[in-house]
This record gives sequence, C-alpha cells and structure tokens, in this order.
Amino acid sequence: MSVDEFDGVHGDGCPHIPVMLPEVLAALAVQPGQVVLDGTFGAGGYTSAILGAGARVIALDRDPNAIAGGKALVEKSAGALTLVHSRFSDLAAHAPAEGLDGVVLDIGVSSMQIDEAERGFSFQRNGPLDMRMSSAGVSAADVVNRAKVGDLIRIFGFLGEEKQAGRIARAIEKRRAEKPFETTRDLAGLIEIVTPRKAKDKIHPATRVFQALRVFVNDELGELAKALFAAEASLKPGGRLVVVTFHSLEDRIVKRFFSDRSGKAAGSRHLPQVHDKPSHFDLVYKSALQASDAEAEVNPRARSAKLRAGIRTTAAAGPADMAIFDLPDLASLAKLGS
Repeated sequence: MSVDEFDGVHGDGCPHIPVMLPEVLAALAVQPGQVVLDGTFGAGGYTSAILGAGARVIALDRDPNAIAGGKALVEKSAGALTLVHSRFSDLAAHAPAEGLDGVVLDIGVSSMQIDEAERGFSFQRNGPLDMRMSSAGVSAADVVNRAKVGDLIRIFGFLGEEKQAGRIARAIEKRRAEKPFETTRDLAGLIEIVTPRKAKDKIHPATRVFQALRVFVNDELGELAKALFAAEASLKPGGRLVVVTFHSLEDRIVKRFFSDRSGKAAGSRHLPQVHDKPSHFDLVYKSALQASDAEAEVNPRARSAKLRAGIRTTAAAGPADMAIFDLPDLASLAKLGS
C-alpha cells in the first residue's frame, strides 16, 4: 500500500490536516507488518499515513461521529484497519496479546468537532452548551448550571488558567439563578460583559473558560494519564509511544510521565543514597519537538503543538501511580450529572 492510497480524507469528503505528521511518522519509525494503535482516530490523518507505510492499525475514538465517518477508510484498508468506539484510556483492552509496535495519541478536540455547532465546543458558532466528545454523560451546561462557585473557580483557574475565574464564576452564579445557561452564546455573552476584550488581547475573553469546561467535561487530563500507563503496559520492547499535545497542562503530564519512566535517579541533595529507577522508556528526543514555522503558517492548530516520544525497554511496566501527575482534586462529574 502506498501513502497516496490513504489520503487522510474523512468520510464526508473534506480534507483533514494532521498536525506534525512527518515528525509523528519519524518518531514512530513505522515498518511494514507492524501493529500500531492510533488512540485518537479523529478524521483518520495519522491512521491513513500509518496504513500507507504498510502497518496494520487499531484505531480508537470516543466520538461516535468519528467512528461513523471512518467506515469508508475501514473498507478501503482491506482488513488492515480495525476501528473501535472506545476511550483511549482503555487501549490495553484492544491491544493484541503479543503487544503493540507503536501507539500514537493526538490530544485535544478535533477541528471536526469544533466545526459542528450542535456539539457546543466553540463560542464562535451558537449551539447547545454541550462539549461531550462521547455525546453521553455530563454536559458543559450541567457543570455551569450546577457546580458550586468554588468548584467553578477551580475548574476555570486550573484547567483554563483563567485569571478572572472568580469574577466569571460569581457572575455565572447570579445569572443562572434567573435563567439556566443553555447555549454557547449564553455563556460567551456573559463572559464578554464581565471581562470585556481589550485592544491588546489576542484571544476572545471566553476562550479559557471554554477550554476549561471541555477539559473537565471529558476528563481529558485523567484520560491522558491513564492512556500513558495503558500504552506502557501494551507496547512490546522496542515499541514506540508518540504523543502530540496542544496546551501546557497536557504537555506537563506527558513530560512528567516520560521523566518518571526514563530511569532518572531518585534522591535528594540532602541524602547520600541515590537509587536508580528502572528505565521503562528511552527518550527519542531530549525535549519536546514543536511544529515548524511553515506548518504553523498553513495550519494554525499546529502553533501550540508539542511532540514527545519514547521507546519501550524490556523492563516490566511500572505501577499506574496517578500521583506522579499531581492532578487537582476537582468537583465530581458523577455528582453533577445526578
């Protein structure tokens, strides 16, 4: 199979531009006959290129629309592509018993989801305040209308790095007492009033709050952390894990994971004993790769992209200790949905 046979065109006929594709393929070092898991199928950009390199692909996506849109690519692959409706945190359940040669994860919301107003991911298109990638469970409207003010402040402050989190959360509390939030414009309009855009601002005042809600509703940081452990347990010795992130919170998790799993010595300058940790991954790059200026010019989504990669060693998988990520203790999604 040639790369041209799998051109990354989604089932609706619209072209998709996968971020840092040459760098991803180089980091994966795909060989014909290998089995690679694409944990974030989306529009099939990475999967198409990996198929074109002669590998078999197991592709996952939690979005049912992405699964439906990928059926044409499954048929074209002549058995080389298995497409599964699943969270990537559950990737170990879909890996073959003999293990995987590669895992690739493209973290974050896809351009297709943003473009669909009815999904409620973007304030630029009015639609229901939803943001659920799986189209099930607690929605962004549930969070905005039910969460305590203190919880909203923590969500906006940590997940969105919003400096005006307190002011926005208190304005939400006052407004929802009169009328619940239902649409993206409902929320974005209020934020515009509470924190009006200044001439020097590069982004819309609602950007960080919408990011925070999306990350919280989909438990994106928790899912990423679990997926990294699952990939470690599922890769063969010599198998490669490649992760592309789009904001600092995601990249920090990936960086901490590879730091913890790359065998760096553990100890303190106050203690003479230093214990060597087993190395579960050899780093492909010492630091994160970033998209080229040329790519960022053509594809704005690539401007904040960072790629990190590691090669699995023969060491047994380490414990799935979520404490290494230092994730915040935020409100319970389950309680908000009850």
